[in-house]
Amino acid sequence: MRSVGTLTRADLAESINRRVGLSRADSLEMVEAILQHMSGALAEGENVKISGFGTFLLRDKAERIGRNPKTGVEVPITPRRVLTFRASQMLKDRISDGS
Repeated sequence: MRSVGTLTRADLAESINRRVGLSRADSLEMVEAILQHMSGALAEGENVKISGFGTFLLRDKAERIGRNPKTGVEVPITPRRVLTFRASQMLKDRISDGS
């Protein structure tokens, strides 16, 4: 059954099992394959767009100067790549409607 507040891989596999009729093992394998494919694309620098859901975007952040809030000392923050998620308008509407 679904855990409270968090959707897990097992929950996704269970849903596929019930809706499509695949075995639990095959359902879990399908979820793992999808997540592996998405992770691989992101690792190679590709963005991942799922229509009607949203887009996982990679952003390169430049080096910048930060400040230690406790001491006030300036510290260089190294350049890095970050992953962000932008929800589609359809998902935003569904969330705001509560359905």
